[in-house]
Amino acid sequence: MNWTDERVELLKKLWSEGLSASQIAAELGGVTRNAVIGKVHRLGLSGRAKAVAAPAPRPRKPRPSAPTAVPARPAVHGNAALATVVRAVAEPEPEEVADPVANVIPMADRCTILDLTEFTCRWPVGDPGKQDFFYCGSRTKTGLPYCAYHARIAYQPVQDRRRDRRAVR
Repeated sequence: MNWTDERVELLKKLWSEGLSASQIAAELGGVTRNAVIGKVHRLGLSGRAKAVAAPAPRPRKPRPSAPTAVPARPAVHGNAALATVVRAVAEPEPEEVADPVANVIPMADRCTILDLTEFTCRWPVGDPGKQDFFYCGSRTKTGLPYCAYHARIAYQPVQDRRRDRRAVR
């Protein structure tokens, strides 16, 4: 198929009107959607009319922690004499553990890729590009590449994964 001047002009017109490549291909006839995209790219066409998109959903604000009742000084007058003031009390942030892996993988079991055997856990820990990268190295479960702890993480039943995903939403 040759791109004649008339077809190129029609392509430019339809592109500027905001038609999709598939719609333009159907209008021109004898040309595929990919051929239209290629020609548009070679011609350097841009600035086409865009359809008005629906507004993006607003991001949800995180829910505050459950408010706790803090007794206030009783009011002397009116219907609020016995009321308690409810204020949200921020929960303290848990302290981060310096090395969370230290509680799980003993130093003696940690190994490099050169130390791995069929009986050592192959769970990678850390960034492979860093000096402190290592493999778990604990004794594997029979028939698995991981120790019991990492096998529980790696192999989760399908129903549990689906349940966890629903809880996150």
